Amino acid sequence: MATVRRVSGKRLLAHADGVRAVYADAFGGPPWNEVPDRAAAYLERMADDTRRPGFTAALVLDGNAVLGWATAWTTPVPFPADRCYPQVSAALGALRTAEWLCGGREVDELATARHARGAGLGGRLLDAVTEDRVDGRCWLLTSVAACEAVAFYERAGWTRATHPAPGGAGHAAFLGPRHPARAAAPRSLEPSRPEQ
Repeated sequence: MATVRRVSGKRLLAHADGVRAVYADAFGGPPWNEVPDRAAAYLERMADDTRRPGFTAALVLDGNAVLGWATAWTTPVPFPADRCYPQVSAALGALRTAEWLCGGREVDELATARHARGAGLGGRLLDAVTEDRVDGRCWLLTSVAACEAVAFYERAGWTRATHPAPGGAGHAAFLGPRHPARAAAPRSLEPSRPEQ
């Protein structure tokens, strides 16, 4: 029986082999197409991430087998200028970035093994790393090319706060279901599609 539990950084690192295997499985196919070496590189980054302020993590375990994990931490002030962060701050503007994201709980990674999907484990992982945030200021980034991930976050009640130009690529920031700025999030420029 799979269980989802919050874990310390030390406990997460004790399951490094399982995390690496799930990373390779979850991100090895489209749209991510990560090569196997990226899973090992992620473990090195994860070890550093466990020392970030506000770090929190959750694991899905079936016995000792890792079926998924999630990590999150407190977004620093000033807002980071590496990775995809500049795209987000350009889309939101400096004031919204500071008010909506800085100091909030940032979900950095969430992955489940492909064979374990469809059982609600992703949603339980997401809740495990965000539900204790009293003010609800939780957010995350994902690639807009990751249609399954985007649909998952929307089903989980997360609100897209940034939008690429129509037909564009890039990353989107999502605000958590209890984030106080959800109602102020800009709407997409894409025409809405009729339901099928």
